Amino acid sequence: MANLSWDDLQFFLAVVREGQLSRAARHLGTSHVTVSRRIDRLEQALNTRLFERNPRGYEPTPAGQRLIEAAERMEEAAGLIPLEQSAAPGQARPLRLAMPEGFGSLFSTHLLPAFIARFPLISLELITMPQVLSLSRREADISITLDPVTSGPYRSERLVDYTLHLYATQAHLRSLPPIAGPEDLRQLRFIGYIEEMIFAPGLDYLGEIHPAIRASVKSSSIFNQLAAVRNGLGIGVLPWYVAAKYPELQIVLPDRVRLTRTYWLTCHRDLRMMQWVRAVIGFLSASLAERGHELSRPPDHAGPG
Repeated sequence: MANLSWDDLQFFLAVVREGQLSRAARHLGTSHVTVSRRIDRLEQALNTRLFERNPRGYEPTPAGQRLIEAAERMEEAAGLIPLEQSAAPGQARPLRLAMPEGFGSLFSTHLLPAFIARFPLISLELITMPQVLSLSRREADISITLDPVTSGPYRSERLVDYTLHLYATQAHLRSLPPIAGPEDLRQLRFIGYIEEMIFAPGLDYLGEIHPAIRASVKSSSIFNQLAAVRNGLGIGVLPWYVAAKYPELQIVLPDRVRLTRTYWLTCHRDLRMMQWVRAVIGFLSASLAERGHELSRPPDHAGPG
């Protein structure tokens, strides 16, 4: 790399991370024309194509992927973006983190303060997603999902398990006939997801409890479902870590119905090569390992929640 300019490699890394010339230009505080010229100059110096240009943006070629690690080593050696120091103007790294609504509430309440303190130079964009984002379009850098991705240039790793249970208000339950088992649930009013908008197999709760159960009040939002259950409109499946804080809610069939799901972290393998992305993943994994006991209801838990 004797003939390469470190400045050009900075432009290269910005395009890798942003996926588009315009976003890379905003990050670097320059124009997209300048970014394009620097990439062209770098490709000419290496006599190879570093990116595939398509309508979705810029994706590294195999040669570009091989260059990432070397460029990042130069970046770290130069000390241009130290994660532990205060941010200088224009140095913030954008990070788009996508997650389900429930996890988003958990993250913002319990993890976000420590995240900001740990990564002061990261400009965080949180997406609470009602649908699956396109991984191939890089609509998110890191995604928290209910199911692992098993194909393509992506890697998923298990973060933490959590439990879900049937909930209703105590007043609503008093208005119903006795419920001794799942068979007694078939004619009752349920709150749930809109079937055709269930974006992950793990969200098909009602069919797992009993194949004859159908929701009559439906929403794509878990918090809308929570509000409907709290208003006594029916029975719903809710995460324990979300519902346990509301004393008016009672678990229905606590010894018979217990669903366990897993949050997975998915990231493109190219991004995983970057030191700062690995640091973020390590933070998320460690933080959730510490709080894992708060997401699953103990089997011998006493009380309504």
